[in-house]
Amino acid sequence: MTHTTPRSQEPAVDLIQARGTEESEWREWAGWSELPQLALPASGRAVVVAAHPDDEVLGFGGSISLLAASELDLTVVTVTDGERSHPHSRVETPESLARIRAKETRAALAELGAADVDIVRLHVPDTEVARHEDRVAAALADVMMGAVLCAAPWTGDLHTDHEAAGRAALTASDTAGVPCLHYPVWMWHWAHPGDHRVPWSDAARIPLPPPALARKAAAIQCFTSQISPLGPEPGDAAILPPDEIAHHLRPAEVVFR
Repeated sequence: MTHTTPRSQEPAVDLIQARGTEESEWREWAGWSELPQLALPASGRAVVVAAHPDDEVLGFGGSISLLAASELDLTVVTVTDGERSHPHSRVETPESLARIRAKETRAALAELGAADVDIVRLHVPDTEVARHEDRVAAALADVMMGAVLCAAPWTGDLHTDHEAAGRAALTASDTAGVPCLHYPVWMWHWAHPGDHRVPWSDAARIPLPPPALARKAAAIQCFTSQISPLGPEPGDAAILPPDEIAHHLRPAEVVFR
C-alpha cells in the first residue's frame, strides 16, 4: 500500500545532527501495543534495499535473520558504497571506506545467518541518490522480478539518500508487482513517540525473538567504521554512537506498509 508521508519544514540535516530523542523515551511509549504485528513470508525470495551499507542491518537486520532462518532466498541491494561517511577524514579515503564497508556488510550478514546472500551493489555516489533515482528504480525493478517481498528505507526518514532509495524501491515494486515495506533508520533520532510527522496508521511491528535480536546486535558490531572513530580528529568521529545504536536494539522492528 502506498502511503503519504508528512514532511517537516526544517532542513533534514539539522534534524539529524541535532540532539535526538532518548531511547528511554521510546521504550516508555504506550503506543507500541497499538501497532499490529506483521508476519513475514515463509518462502520465496526477498529483496532488501539499503541506501548505505549498514542501513539494512540497523532498520531490518532482525527481520533479515528471521527470513534467513526460514531459508528464503535473499538479495541485498546497496545503492551507494557509503564512501562519503567521513568526508573530512585524513585516515581513510572514500575509496578505502567503500572497500571497508563492503567487507563489514558481508560480515554483518553472516552474523545474521545470511552468509551466502546475494549482494548487488549499484555504486551510486554517496549523498547523490536523488540525482540517480530513475536509474536506481530501473535496476531495482530488475532485481525484484519474481520476489515476494521488498524492504527499503522509509521515504520520510529525513535523510535524502534514504528517502530517494525508498522512493525508487516503491516505484520498482509497483513495476514488479512486489509488496514493499519501508523501515525507518534516522526517524528514531529526530521523531518522538506519537509524532504527528510519522504515519503511525501505516506502521506495523515485527517481533524479534531473543536469538534474532542477539544476531542483530552482533551484526551491528561488524560496522566498526561507523560505530568507532577512525582516528583522533573530529572528521574521524563515529557516525553511530551508542545512544543511536540503542534505537535499533529493541525486541521488535517497525515498518511502514
